[in-house]
Amino acid sequence: MKPSNALREDLREDLRHTPEGAYAPHYFKFIGLRQDPNAAPQRIRANMLYSLFSAPKPRILAHELITGNGHCLFVKEEEKQLKYAEHMVGMLGRRHFGTNNDHYAPDYRVILSKGVGGLIDDVDRSLERHAHDGKRVETLKDMRITLEGFTAMIAHYADAADALIGDPAYDGERLAFIRGNCRALLDGAPRHFAEALQLVWFCHTAFLMEGRYAMALARIDQYLWPFYKKDVEDGIITREFAVELLENVFIKLLGDVVNICVGGTAPDGSCAVNELSYCVVEAVKNCNIPGPNLSARIRSDTPDDFLIECLKSIGTGLGYPALMNDEVNIPGLSRYGYAREDVYNYSMVGCIENFITGKQPPWVDDRFNTPLFLDYVFNNGMSQSTASCGLALGEAESITTMEQFMKNFEAQLDWGVSEYCLRIHNRTDLLSQEAVNEPFLSCFCYDCIGRGMDINNGGALYPSVHGACAMGVGTVADSLAAVEKVVFIDHEATLAELRDALNANFEGYEELREKLLAAPKYGNGDDFVDKYAVWFLDYINACFSRHHTRDGGPYYVLMAANTANISAGQEVNATPDGRLRGESLSDAASPTHGRDHLGATVALRSVSKPDYTKSAGGTVVNQKFSPSAFQGDRLRALAALIRVYFKNGGQELQMNATSREVLVDAMDHPENYRDLVVRVSGFSAYYVTLGRDVQYDILSRSQQE
Repeated sequence: MKPSNALREDLREDLRHTPEGAYAPHYFKFIGLRQDPNAAPQRIRANMLYSLFSAPKPRILAHELITGNGHCLFVKEEEKQLKYAEHMVGMLGRRHFGTNNDHYAPDYRVILSKGVGGLIDDVDRSLERHAHDGKRVETLKDMRITLEGFTAMIAHYADAADALIGDPAYDGERLAFIRGNCRALLDGAPRHFAEALQLVWFCHTAFLMEGRYAMALARIDQYLWPFYKKDVEDGIITREFAVELLENVFIKLLGDVVNICVGGTAPDGSCAVNELSYCVVEAVKNCNIPGPNLSARIRSDTPDDFLIECLKSIGTGLGYPALMNDEVNIPGLSRYGYAREDVYNYSMVGCIENFITGKQPPWVDDRFNTPLFLDYVFNNGMSQSTASCGLALGEAESITTMEQFMKNFEAQLDWGVSEYCLRIHNRTDLLSQEAVNEPFLSCFCYDCIGRGMDINNGGALYPSVHGACAMGVGTVADSLAAVEKVVFIDHEATLAELRDALNANFEGYEELREKLLAAPKYGNGDDFVDKYAVWFLDYINACFSRHHTRDGGPYYVLMAANTANISAGQEVNATPDGRLRGESLSDAASPTHGRDHLGATVALRSVSKPDYTKSAGGTVVNQKFSPSAFQGDRLRALAALIRVYFKNGGQELQMNATSREVLVDAMDHPENYRDLVVRVSGFSAYYVTLGRDVQYDILSRSQQE
């Protein structure tokens, strides 16, 4: 087939028109529930998934080439009937993000090498090996049931395409293309690029039908590369048509946090960038929607041309891809004892979270509000803005040196980390959901089939991890530097006076606040304050390293906030950096907005100083550049800046390329900017759909030239 640039926009229009009726996946699950109501709950859940995949009637869109979408789950039934089905299905319980449900990256190489039938054969062989173990036998039977339902779904799409041939609303050649790809997947493992992409998309569609969110497509340029390379060499496909097929998939991800990873390191340790890596970046750029969430793994030997293509995509205003430093992430993950080949094959889930692809349970994280603990130091373990409390270690007057202040702060943080992990470790919903099985997802995790065990109950090769998102490095570093400078060096105030000023939200203490604001600020290359950012990551990591998840896995530290710096700031009293009570905290791993005033080169010099191998989960560093930075010779200068930043130890960088003037006008006249995409935090979004507080947060970022 010949590529058609118009097809992408036509499919976008198809997606805007959802079918009549209600979106009701629970309706189809209810069919499976009724199949054997006396079965064990685990078997009932497997039966529900069989029906979820096999019962809906496929709805092929007129301009699809890679088929599969959620339109099949719309039904016309009485509202009472749908609510009853939802109630009955809900009684069996389900996992959620906090109990390892989604944010998962399958290793698609496995199913692409075997096909669905090959996975079923693996289940049958494992059933023979574990015939003596009743629990494992039942777990494997549950997996097989879901794979049979998945096979039926593919067959239904093939039949639907065949039945539509001759319909004047459809292109017969496209329908034949879909039918051929689906039939091939029923016959065995995919042989060609289009078949492989279709199988991956069917898998992802099935995960979405289950109700999972932020399921990653992982290293798509690596697992599809053998199919692409052979098809191009054999003259079966052109680069242009491959890009169009990718666009046909990516355009369906509008608004979804679906992380796709390109580039990085090959199994032999070499640079993994290939021609398909470029195709993926081009397809994402062409779609120009806030989703998928593209991440590019960069090494020192990543080709300049590839980095330039990434920057061109970012420079459209899209903000994708986020740039990830392999030479920090690989050592960071290696600290946890994973096999080298598994570390090399890491990808990202959700926004920026590093994940061992296909070999650990789904990702879980939560926010750790670090600046909150400054309040406890000043107020003997009590918070002035929330009902929370810390350790009673004495009044501020008892602290006479910066060293004492730091020891008090460290004790508060260590206590806070222990409380955080206690809460995570003993959450009642996790305890009550240990029996909730995930038979379909388990088929995509090594070595659940081989072990005959569920992904969340010992089937995964590695234990689960929990990501602790340590917020407010800029707020903390600036605050500690201000305390040292104003109180202990210049003696402009006592700690007691500073406490009173903070508790009064600086009312009546305006002159003191000016002195605090004038103290050195993180992001300006000054070791006086930057040393506290280095300490921040070192100490938080040391605290969390003493804890483990329920199944023995590690706590990863992240420096990320995902806009929670705004709501977290509402919990925090005024801070010694001059920030007022309730104002936003600094964003993720970035300096506090507006305080890095010496330009991007100096800001990134500061930000690269912490040891990010101690932030194995990942970081978010937001920078806002003028659109002119992505044009002409400046583009290569920007690429050189990123090279130096990564060489110095920076872990991640993501950029906006929209002028302040455009953002302000979009706030005043949103009707003129409905398609304006901006990078928010670990994701992009249409600017005019964001809350006013988030818009202001983006607007207040330092504008780099």
